[in-house]
This record gives sequence, C-alpha cells and structure tokens, in this order.
Amino acid sequence: MKKTDIVEFYARLAADNPHPETELEAGNAYQLLVAVVLSAQATDIGVNKATRALFQTVKTPEAMVALGEAGLKDHIKTIGLFNTKAKNVIALSAALIADHGSQVPPDRDALEALPGVGRKTANVVMNVAFGAETFAVDTHIFRVGNRTGLAPGKTPLAVEKKLDKATPQPFRLHAHHWLILHGRYVCKARTPECWRCGVSDLCAFKAKTAKAKTAVVGKQPLPQRPAPEREE
Repeated sequence: MKKTDIVEFYARLAADNPHPETELEAGNAYQLLVAVVLSAQATDIGVNKATRALFQTVKTPEAMVALGEAGLKDHIKTIGLFNTKAKNVIALSAALIADHGSQVPPDRDALEALPGVGRKTANVVMNVAFGAETFAVDTHIFRVGNRTGLAPGKTPLAVEKKLDKATPQPFRLHAHHWLILHGRYVCKARTPECWRCGVSDLCAFKAKTAKAKTAVVGKQPLPQRPAPEREE
C-alpha cells in the first residue's frame, strides 16, 4: 500500500471512530493485564462476563493471591484454557508483588518475563495502560495487515514490524484499536463485509464481497445464512 493510501486508510478509520478503546473491561492497569491474559483464545465478551464479579473485589495482585487458584477458577471456568490461565494469573500476581512493588511495569521485557504474558499481551498493556505506540498483532490485525496490503508478513512479529514502520503520526497511538475493531466487525475472517467497508477502495484484497441479496418467493423472503461468529 502506498504511503498516501496508508494515510487515507487511517484517516477514514479515525473519522469513523475518533476515540477507539479496548473492549475489555478493567478498572486499573493490573485488572487490564489480567483481562488480556484471560482473553487469549477467548472473546472479549466472554472475558468481561467472567471478570465483572471478579473485579468487584479483586483489584490488586495481593487480592488475587489471597483469592487463590481454586477461587479464581470458579470465576473464569467459562473461559477456554481456564486451568492454565488461573495458574498463570496467580503466578504473575505473585511476581508483581515480589519484583515490582505490586505495580504493572510499563516495560515490554519486564512484562514478558511475567508468567502467561507474551509479546501481544505486553503490547496491549503498554498501549492501553501507558499510552505507548505499540502494535499488538492478534489474529484480526494479522489478517487485516495481510489482506489489505497495509502490512503483509508471514508472522505476527513481521506484521508488527511492518505496521510500526508504515504507520505515521497522528495515527500511531490508536492504530492497534482501529485495526482490531475493523477486523472484528468488518474485515471478518470467513466473509469480509467489503460492501460496507469504508476503505475497500484502498485495499489490495481482490476477492471483494458484495452485499448478499435477499431471495424472495411471492412476498416471503427466504432466510439468509447468518453472519459468521466473531473470531478471536
């Protein structure tokens, strides 16, 4: 994608959503870190349902350690991989207490040293909690980067580096959110909704989709296939 098209691409996404935010619910940086760890291979909606009651009482690493692994599992048992995630959340909470004065560090290396925290999680926390210009490449952003031609790459890290190089100011801070929301709700995995995409003319995707037509027999419309479920 040409530099002028990249600017226009982001400008349109920004005009449509000037102040994008994460869809994960959290009251502080610690809760955000926990929520992002829990969101791996799960939907934000599912994580929010599981953490609403949890976050009413657990607001600090100390409170999480006091709750314990078994207690945490009771809250998050509806989330995929909840056993491993519960173990990691308790361990990272203990590490925050022991090594960081119970505070979430704003440093990528320090974050990635915590149990259950990878580069994507670290980038999300740095961006949302600390305002860092990071690009957390999940399945949605990986797809959008490749499909549109904005930041093609064979691995998430390759796409991240391309985005970091290609994304200009003033779009760098919110780029991650614009791209993930675009991938989640418009540029979907199975059937991208190109017919309502505001940047389709800038996109390199050749097999653009048209709006499905409603078949009619007499005066009764035939039901259409439902839209695919949100992919995380």
